[in-house]
Amino acid sequence: MDLNQYRMNWNYPTSMRVGVGRIAELAEACRQLGMRAPLLCTDPGLAALPMIDAALRQCRDAGLNAGLFSAIKGNPTGANVMDGVAAFKAGGHDGVIAFGGGSALDAGKAIALMVGQDRPLWDFEDVGDNASRVNVAGMAPVVAVPTTAGTGSEVGRASVITDDAAHIKRIIFHARMLPALVILDPELTVGLPAKITAATGMDALSHSLEAFCSPLFHPMAEGIALEGMRLVQQYLPRAVSQGTDVEARLQMLVASSMGATAFQRGLGAMHALAHPLGALYDAHHGLLNAVLMPYVLVANRGAIEPQMEKMARYLALSGSGFEAVLDWVLALRSEVGIAHSLGEIGIDDARIEQVGRMAEVDPSAGTNPIAFSAAQYSALFEKALRGTL
Repeated sequence: MDLNQYRMNWNYPTSMRVGVGRIAELAEACRQLGMRAPLLCTDPGLAALPMIDAALRQCRDAGLNAGLFSAIKGNPTGANVMDGVAAFKAGGHDGVIAFGGGSALDAGKAIALMVGQDRPLWDFEDVGDNASRVNVAGMAPVVAVPTTAGTGSEVGRASVITDDAAHIKRIIFHARMLPALVILDPELTVGLPAKITAATGMDALSHSLEAFCSPLFHPMAEGIALEGMRLVQQYLPRAVSQGTDVEARLQMLVASSMGATAFQRGLGAMHALAHPLGALYDAHHGLLNAVLMPYVLVANRGAIEPQMEKMARYLALSGSGFEAVLDWVLALRSEVGIAHSLGEIGIDDARIEQVGRMAEVDPSAGTNPIAFSAAQYSALFEKALRGTL
């Protein structure tokens, strides 16, 4: 297999360097954006791995005064972001390398936003015209390097950050938060454990699937979502069962970026529930979406039958329409080792009504095919909790 066929430079939706070994271009990418002293933002687990040492050494050998910030939780908090801002300023940094999974990418982008602002972080929550408050000139450039194939945050214009005081996830948004340069190097994902590969891969699927079911008119995003789902169908089982399959790893990175590009069309009830559950239970976002997926499909069935017909044909599924899609989702979850119920991953029933209320007002709920009430979200949560389709 010739992996060189996948070595490409793309300019959609931002500048992207795709292919095996492209991490070797990290220092040059920083220089291209005018960085002389980048701050590499990652999580504590990755910070201890050789790939981070190698990235820092590459930058320093190229004459860049690279620093490291790794105090980022799995669900990054506002405090994590502001600690990163303090580290950025203390080290005299002029750009950010957001390196890791969704948590590191989201935190890194938020840090790059906040280094030039004089307002609190939550003033830039994606509500109304809050984005107009941003001092764009103060924002730092970002190079994004994903090491998981799931969130697609490397091509996103927002960060999901947990407000610990309010126990809620808030979306921080500005169009210029889109990283200026992305490196998709599958070798960085080869060491990812099978369980994390599965959960993040199902997260990528949830982005494309919810975008595809959104009622908004955006045919470009709809097309991207369909192909993103086909890539997950073809390559996620391989990436999970054969972790060193570099082609599968690369195609899943692409599927992840496609999912996040597609959800410009909107998300839905999976994310509307996953956001409060992640904030309240500190659970893995991708795993939550993976478990919730079939329950949300069933709840939305009355509004998504035409999309399911199209999706079943495009993916060449056995059977047709909604039942074919549901059967495929359930089989895929089983094949890659995803739990069937939220109860199996440590979620309890103590906050059923609270989760319903939070889901109803979550920004993702606005593009669900059906406008569920808080009570309906609570009922949906309870079904996923008990494993009752």
